[in-house]
Amino acid sequence: QVQLVESGGGSVQAGGSLRLSCKASGYTDSRYSMGWFRQAPGKEREGVAAIDTWGNARYTDSGKGRFTISQDNAKNTLYLQMNSLKPEDTAMYYCAATNCGGGYCPASLESYRVNYWGQGTQVTVSS
Repeated sequence: QVQLVESGGGSVQAGGSLRLSCKASGYTDSRYSMGWFRQAPGKEREGVAAIDTWGNARYTDSGKGRFTISQDNAKNTLYLQMNSLKPEDTAMYYCAATNCGGGYCPASLESYRVNYWGQGTQVTVSS
C-alpha cells in the first residue's frame, strides 16, 4: 500500500512562492509515476506537473513556466516549487502515484489513471 503525505501548503499573496513536499512510503521500486494535481472549489481535479523515471518533467498549462517539479529518490520525496503565484492557483493540491507496471514510467497527468492520492494540502493565494 502506497502512502503519500503532502506538506507545505499555506496562504500567500499574489506573486509569492511556496514549495510543496510529498513523502512517499510503502513501495520499494520505481513502478510509479509521481505527480501533482489540484482541485479548486466547484472544479474538476486537474493535473499540474508530473515526472518520469528519468526525472523528465511534464507540465500542463496551469504550471508551465512558474512551477517546477522535482524528486529526491533517496528521501522518497516529491516536490513542487511554485513561483509567481496567482489567485487562480488557489486550490487543494494533491500528490499522486500512478502505477506503470515496471520499467520506464512516463510522466502521467491523467487523474483517472492515478492509483494513490495523498490527503491534499491547501494553497490559498490572495490578491
